[in-house]
Amino acid sequence: MAAGFKTAEPLEYHRSFLVSVENKFIQHLTDKCCSLDRYELLFVSLQKENCRPDGRELTEFRTTTLNIGSISTADGSALVKLGNTTIICGIKAELTNPTVEAPGKGYIVPNVDLPPLCSSRFRPGPPGEQAQAASQFIADVIESSEVIKTEDLCIDRGKLCWVLYCDLMCLDYDGNILDACVIALLAALKNTRLPEVTINKETSAPEVNLEKRRELQIHKHLVSASFCIFDDSILIADPTAEEETLSTANLTVVTDEDDRLCSVHKPGGTSLSGERLQECISRATTRQREIQKLIDKVAHSVKKAQ
Repeated sequence: MAAGFKTAEPLEYHRSFLVSVENKFIQHLTDKCCSLDRYELLFVSLQKENCRPDGRELTEFRTTTLNIGSISTADGSALVKLGNTTIICGIKAELTNPTVEAPGKGYIVPNVDLPPLCSSRFRPGPPGEQAQAASQFIADVIESSEVIKTEDLCIDRGKLCWVLYCDLMCLDYDGNILDACVIALLAALKNTRLPEVTINKETSAPEVNLEKRRELQIHKHLVSASFCIFDDSILIADPTAEEETLSTANLTVVTDEDDRLCSVHKPGGTSLSGERLQECISRATTRQREIQKLIDKVAHSVKKAQ
């Protein structure tokens, strides 16, 4: 019965859950002859109980697990699970010619794929709007933050450089793919090993030594933290797919290890006060330290195993 109600009226289901959570506090307010209406009581009680239908607190993120080096055929890879949301990232490095505009730089090409296998909401065919928006978000974050300096990918100025194809595929979709993609990308970049390349002076042809590999130099350790606004006023961290559908706005904040704000992504929706935005940034900086600690721990264990 409850499952049927949740399917038919998801928004009312969430509200009714919050209403059921509020009952004790409503009685307390009623005993004091409080003159609040039902919605005010709901929001006050939600703030009091600080609880969501899945049992998490409002600013609590789902359990995050990480596996590095998942794809043996890739130059770098990582698998991330954020609750049920699962993203795998594979990085393939190829030699190419630098662009005319940037002869001393290589480049990075991210691509987010949301196939039908991850959720019934996606259809076969060309990338949908959400996948394209996610790919553009990742590209903007890479470019603005300089997580990797593209100068490091240049081998011979104007003649030869590396291009890193970063393919991010969603295996299971349950909301907040941006956070999972950023974690997977950072972990995969830390796992990437590029072979040594030299230029033959006689033939001017590149010679690749697959036996000697070097790590990429990561200049910034970026982590994103996503939030959504429920009923135009309640701020929720790490939304599930259902919470995203019911939300009136979404916000993603990207910070680095120096607690610097690298990016804020808010595609329309309900406005956010400066106080709420600062709350999101503060939570994002805490989240950055948690994820960097997780990535460093897993990367160290992988190195130790090798």
